[in-house]
Amino acid sequence: MFLSIIFLILSSSASSFAAVQDFCVADTSAEGPGGYNCKKPESVTVKDFVFSSGLATPANITSLTKSSFTPASIAQFPGLNGLGVSMARIDMEVDGFFPIHSHPGATEVLLVVSGTVNAGFISSDNGVYSTNLTGGDVFIFPQGLLHFAVNSGDSGVVGYVSFSSERPGLQVLDFSLFGNGLPTDILGQVTFLDAAQIKKLKSVFGGTN
Repeated sequence: MFLSIIFLILSSSASSFAAVQDFCVADTSAEGPGGYNCKKPESVTVKDFVFSSGLATPANITSLTKSSFTPASIAQFPGLNGLGVSMARIDMEVDGFFPIHSHPGATEVLLVVSGTVNAGFISSDNGVYSTNLTGGDVFIFPQGLLHFAVNSGDSGVVGYVSFSSERPGLQVLDFSLFGNGLPTDILGQVTFLDAAQIKKLKSVFGGTN
């Protein structure tokens, strides 16, 4: 009983401290299992809360998908640490796409600025929710669900996404299956693909065995 009371007191104190702490700018020089430590208050400046021109220009387009993802997360924007939000810019050339993937740690909101996008997600009961979006449209991808985006128009696409976490995480289905050393015979059993097709996909995504 005594230990339970002490635990409740400590938990309450920690919660109260977290509630009144204005921010915890990440000290990106070192990362532990629990994430980044806070910078000392005296070393925090306004620059920690600004990602100047960070999303003004796109990252390099990836030839495989004809798309690019420009993040504004803790690594670029340490003031986000502990605040539960992050952003990114997406760009897709004609026929570009973002393959099926998931963000285990966050819900994603997509705002299309220009172009036409077919975006959608697959629910845990295998329901498919997809639609075409144009400039000004907003779409939600629920946390942890497989989703995708495809340039379905005849011009480039620009959009911005926000996440409900500064650490949304990322798992791309194709790379998870074919970009590692999982043996071809095992992959054949669990995917119903023949060995030749698996080896072809491994050559594309960098897998071995």
